[in-house]
Amino acid sequence: MTSNLPAGIDAFLARAGWAGAQIDPLPGDASFRRYFRVRRGDQAAMLMHAPPPQEDPQPFLRAARWLDGNGLRAPQILAEEAGEGWVLLEDFGDTRMREYVDAWPQDEDTVYRAAIDTLVQLAKLPAGPFTAYGMAEYLREVRLFIDWFCPARGLYVDGAGWQAAWEQVLAPLLPAQRPGVTVLRDYHAENIMLLGGLDAQGLLDFQDALTGHPAYDLVSLLQDARREVSPELEARMFDYYVHKAQPQGDFLADYARLGAQRNTKIVGIFVRLWKRDGKPRYLDYIPRVWAMLERDLAHPALAPVAAWFDTNIPADLRDPAGRLGGSFAV
Repeated sequence: MTSNLPAGIDAFLARAGWAGAQIDPLPGDASFRRYFRVRRGDQAAMLMHAPPPQEDPQPFLRAARWLDGNGLRAPQILAEEAGEGWVLLEDFGDTRMREYVDAWPQDEDTVYRAAIDTLVQLAKLPAGPFTAYGMAEYLREVRLFIDWFCPARGLYVDGAGWQAAWEQVLAPLLPAQRPGVTVLRDYHAENIMLLGGLDAQGLLDFQDALTGHPAYDLVSLLQDARREVSPELEARMFDYYVHKAQPQGDFLADYARLGAQRNTKIVGIFVRLWKRDGKPRYLDYIPRVWAMLERDLAHPALAPVAAWFDTNIPADLRDPAGRLGGSFAV
């Protein structure tokens, strides 16, 4: 075992029946979780280490079992010791949706339609055994913007007005998400695997699942913080979802509400990843996220929040063309 591997990894693999397996670390994400591919002969599996107290694998395990039990393709759990943060998983291979559609753009619509079919299926299922995505959580998330972005730019802003504006904008969502659908929350091209066919897709990174509004995961997919989704593709796929799922109410307005909420949260998270966690690469994504936020704010349903931005965020800090992200001192 090399020194950069977590303590206890060999013992866990031995207890799981994978003694002596080759262990290859994989790139991490924005959390404390670490991932490894383990190989034994012609067999391979994925090992997740979600170390306590920073991480708890139980939400992942609960969501994976619910998804698998309802006909959705999460990785099978091969072995787990949740108290120590170990989970051994089915290996979905290396073909992520992100890299595939970048390499084969002629298949983009087909792959995105298949990803939306998963959301249509989720919308038809009774909500899973997850906490409700309520107003308190929406507000906690958008507060990340004024807690991290605004101080990083030396801005003193109207916090009470921020909360009041968001409460007004988000209130119409709450009746629309009762009883709600399962919301995976990080459903985008880097968390979807292709499993031998364009419409055979596997799910990753769903441990934060909640019960909420069906537009949230659609926003996550089509307003992707890490991959450029053209407005034309977004519009086609939005129409495809509406045709297949037949959502109720003013779904476009709800999509804009949740797009603005999610993109605002992400700007705050990416600044926090830089300032607190020493990961400045996330600043490079902010101009894209901000451009999507501005599009969402243009919808009439966002008028109170748009007015707050106009009053509190100077115009020269709202430039998605490049000055916004590049202006941070790293």
